[in-house]
Amino acid sequence: MRTAEEALYRAESFNHDLALVDLGLPGMSGIDLIRELRSQDKNFPILILTARGNWQDKVEGLSCGADDYVVKPFQFEELEARLNALLRRSSGFTKSTIEAGSLVLYLNRKQATVDEQSLQLTAYEYRILEYLMLHHQQVVAKERLMEQLYPGDDERDPNVIEVLVGRLRRKLDSVLDGKPIETVRGQGYMFNERCK
Repeated sequence: MRTAEEALYRAESFNHDLALVDLGLPGMSGIDLIRELRSQDKNFPILILTARGNWQDKVEGLSCGADDYVVKPFQFEELEARLNALLRRSSGFTKSTIEAGSLVLYLNRKQATVDEQSLQLTAYEYRILEYLMLHHQQVVAKERLMEQLYPGDDERDPNVIEVLVGRLRRKLDSVLDGKPIETVRGQGYMFNERCK
């Protein structure tokens, strides 16, 4: 994206895992963009990538809501490591479980239980459930789930997601009181219960 205004539009229209922001954007500044995103309760991690390296700029950037600050020129490997660390922290991977009522996911074991009884899920069903619970109460596009299950495979039929979500729903609905996975017509799916 070339402007802060375009970034704001996309942040309102789509789900994002992370944002890279340059402070020298045309129009609205990168600092103002970050403040606006945070005022709209956009909680994804933000990394500032800029040529401005003095300590005052760093303090201002981190104080306005950025999670990390990298000065150009930079080593790509360092940037990649910082982005991965931000994603791990924001996705809850530092926790070992995700809970929604009686449903518990054990992230290290890739296992789900309901009332401490094992829930038999395929690897793909588990990955969908984990991703939806990590992004609970947010609409997740079918395309995003495709990327999670089949990275780099553009040939895959998107209807496979509908089949997998349908099977996962039936398994959850048979053991839970509510229906935690909601279809948001034309947009995707949402795990509508709060997770912790």
